Amino acid sequence: MANQDPISRLAQQLGERLQGAAQAPEEFQKGVQQIVRGAFDRLELVSREDFDILMDVLQRTRIRVEALEQQVAALEQALAARETPVTQATLTPPESNGTDETRADEAER
Repeated sequence: MANQDPISRLAQQLGERLQGAAQAPEEFQKGVQQIVRGAFDRLELVSREDFDILMDVLQRTRIRVEALEQQVAALEQALAARETPVTQATLTPPESNGTDETRADEAER
């Protein structure tokens, strides 16, 4: 199998090193450390400190996004309140309230 996952490759390499472990324990230890370091490097692991820093940044970003979402919602509500939809009531002329025009119409009759 050409494309093995990193854990399988690590196990295979350790197995190969174990075959010669009895002859040179120090070389074996150095070889195993080298294999493990290489495997960890390929896995792109991060330290706990870096992880905690990133989690803090993420939490602050979420708080900021929520605040911005609330601000946008408030602005949308304010905009919607300022805009009045055109309805039939706004298109009909006002009823007679005793203005000069209605008096002129009444006088002609």
